[in-house]
Amino acid sequence: MITIKSDKEIKLLQAAGRRLALVLSELKKLCYPGISAAELDRRAGYLMKKYHSRPSFFKYRPAPHLKPYPANICVSVNETIVHGIPKEKIVFKEGDLVTVDAGLIYAEMYVDSAFTVGIGKIPAKTKKLIKATEKALEAGIKQCLVGKTIGDIGFAIETTIKKSGFSVVKDLVGHGVGYAVHEEPAVPNFGKKNQGVKLEPGMILALEPMACFGSGEILELEDGSFITLDNSLSAQSEHTVVITQDKPLVVTELKSIK
Repeated sequence: MITIKSDKEIKLLQAAGRRLALVLSELKKLCYPGISAAELDRRAGYLMKKYHSRPSFFKYRPAPHLKPYPANICVSVNETIVHGIPKEKIVFKEGDLVTVDAGLIYAEMYVDSAFTVGIGKIPAKTKKLIKATEKALEAGIKQCLVGKTIGDIGFAIETTIKKSGFSVVKDLVGHGVGYAVHEEPAVPNFGKKNQGVKLEPGMILALEPMACFGSGEILELEDGSFITLDNSLSAQSEHTVVITQDKPLVVTELKSIK
C-alpha cells in the first residue's frame, strides 16, 4: 500500500533528511586511501547518535528468512553495487570507487540517501560514471511532480544514463520511504512515459539511479550484497524526495540543522 504523509510528518522528514545529509557529508570527507569501511561505519553510528537519530539499516531484515543487516551503513566498493557490508578488511586504496548508502530514523521517520566517490585519483571515464548517476538522479527528481508517473521518473533516469554511455542496473530499484526502510511503490531506474503509479502530494520516494560500465546484469552474493556480473565498476546516487503541490522537495540535500 502506498502511504501519504501529513504536513507534520513531512516537517519531521525534513529534519531527518538534514541530519542524514550532515552525516553523509562528514563520511564523504573520510573517503581517502588507508581508511577501512568498518571505520567509516563506526563514524556513521557516532554521527547519527550525535544528531539524536539512529541507523535504519542496522538489524534490518527485508524478509523473515534473511539475516539482520549487521552494520549502520552500506559501503560498496568497485564492482559491488549495493548492500556492501563495511568490514575491517576492506581498506580503501587509490583508484577505488566507493558508494556509501545510509538510512536514518529521526522522530520515527525514515530517510535514505547515497553517494559514490572516487578514492584519490581516478580515470576520467570513472568520474563520468559518477557524474552520470548524479545527473540521472537530478533528471528523475525533476519528474517528481503531481500528475507525473513512476514511468516518467524511470524514463528520465534511464535516458540520462544511456546518453552518458553507461548501462542501467535494472534489477535494483528505488522505493517509497517514510514509515519504514522500504515502502511501496517500487521506483525502477527505467520506464515509459505516462505509465505506472501517478504521483500525489504527500508521497515520499527514494530515487536511486545505479549505472555501470558493463552489461548491467548483477549477481547476489551469500552475504546479501550485489555485484556486477561482469565485475565492471558501478555507481549509485540517491535522495529522498517529497511530492508536493508545487515542486519536488529533496529532504536529504545538505542543509544546516536549525
